[in-house]
Amino acid sequence: MLTDLRVRHLGVIEDLTVQLGPGMTALTGETGAGKTLLVEALQLVLGERASSGLVRAGADEALVEARFCTPGGDGTDDEVILARAVPANGRSRGWVDGRMAPVASLTEIGGGLVEIHGQHDHQALLTVAAQRRALDDFGGADREPLARARRALADVDERLAAVGGDRQQRARDVDMLRFQLDEIDAAALRGPGEDDDLAAEEERLADLGAHREAAAAAVAALDAEAGLGEAVAAVAGRPPFAAWEQRLRSAAAEVADVAADLRTAADTWDDDPARLAEVQARRRLLADLRRKYGDDVVGFADAARRQLADLEGAEATAAELEERRKAAVAAVAAEEAALRKVRQAAAPELAAAAGARLRALAMPDARFDVAVGDDGAGDQVTFLLAANRGEPPQPLAKVASGGELARAMLALRLEVSGGPGTMLFDEVDAGVGGAAALALAAALREVAADRQVLVVTHLAQVAAFAHRQVAVRKEVRGGRTVTTVAELDHDDRVVELSRMLSGHPDSTTARAHAEELLSLR
Repeated sequence: MLTDLRVRHLGVIEDLTVQLGPGMTALTGETGAGKTLLVEALQLVLGERASSGLVRAGADEALVEARFCTPGGDGTDDEVILARAVPANGRSRGWVDGRMAPVASLTEIGGGLVEIHGQHDHQALLTVAAQRRALDDFGGADREPLARARRALADVDERLAAVGGDRQQRARDVDMLRFQLDEIDAAALRGPGEDDDLAAEEERLADLGAHREAAAAAVAALDAEAGLGEAVAAVAGRPPFAAWEQRLRSAAAEVADVAADLRTAADTWDDDPARLAEVQARRRLLADLRRKYGDDVVGFADAARRQLADLEGAEATAAELEERRKAAVAAVAAEEAALRKVRQAAAPELAAAAGARLRALAMPDARFDVAVGDDGAGDQVTFLLAANRGEPPQPLAKVASGGELARAMLALRLEVSGGPGTMLFDEVDAGVGGAAALALAAALREVAADRQVLVVTHLAQVAAFAHRQVAVRKEVRGGRTVTTVAELDHDDRVVELSRMLSGHPDSTTARAHAEELLSLR
């Protein structure tokens, strides 16, 4: 419920505070007094588009603050304070509970607090989602079984995805893994150092003649070097040289071994083109495997074997989940059909009830329809209105007359529970008079039985049915026009209603009529 609205430097409003209560409150006053500005102020604090042209001449910025109180779960009231500043130059700013917030936050929070219906502002019950909820509330539809069925299906789908997607995808994955492992196993890899060994062998085979010549030259040099034997003989048997003698003997033996190996290489290494081609082919195969599977081909193969085992082991689980998915899909379809049936049954009942309400609200030829989709759960719910005889029903969002649309919203709120705790109707009484005005007033008061209803009105009948009445007036202070507001007591209401009835607040006849209207509540 909106309890306080403070407005500063907005148009002809200099600084005023309106305190509001539960039930139905009528905002009345002469044309141009500032009633529309109060509506615009509330729209600003709810996140509507701001214009610097609204700022009062001579002021730096306009400021609107609104306090809302809603019953809390512990018996206390929860309080929300929204604020909006509109500078004469620059971007507007918003606050939520004293903390700066983007304007989008005002829109999001305010949408759950206030519903405005006027000549140009009809946000509630115009979207498919809102109309679907309204129909469900009217028909007592329970959406939870379908929500549970959809959650169960989503859970099965998630588990299926975890075991490798659908059956065809798993089969493709298994085939690919088997192909990769067959290719790697066929290569019969001999360890991580195989390519290094092959590289050394390839280098030897590729230049074998030059290698033999080098070995022969080395053997000739070693054979010509006889100095080691003479050195051993010179120190042999002399104790001071025993250690050196041993080292010389070891060196002589090592040189002899190297010479023997080199001689073998020079005598036995023959050209082997076939082996060279084999080594080169093997190296190309290893390079191709590394290109496909990375440097650690063996590691890739180990991981692929584990994945293949998991996939083959998951097939039984997947088969079970596929059966569960079939059941879950069937359950979703059954719940959708059940919910669609409830919605389709409730649609003509809501249409008839809203239509009857509209006819009582000075729309005698109105036709109201509710269309429900034929597929799924019937989620495509559309409210349609034909305000005049012979016109085809159109979606509410396309209805041209703001007053007619506002009355359609009122009719729906009389039949459908839910919605924000505060509703504002601006010019809902346009084109209404006589008995229809009394019916409209009674309807507004009926809606106010369980929520706060604010009505900007020029009809005395509507104002008289309100629980309280606030007069909006203009006066001149210091040579400038300012707007003031005042809550009226019984006597003041009689005077204001007399003005609204006849334009003569002192008229005895008008006052008697005003008293009569107040007694009809």
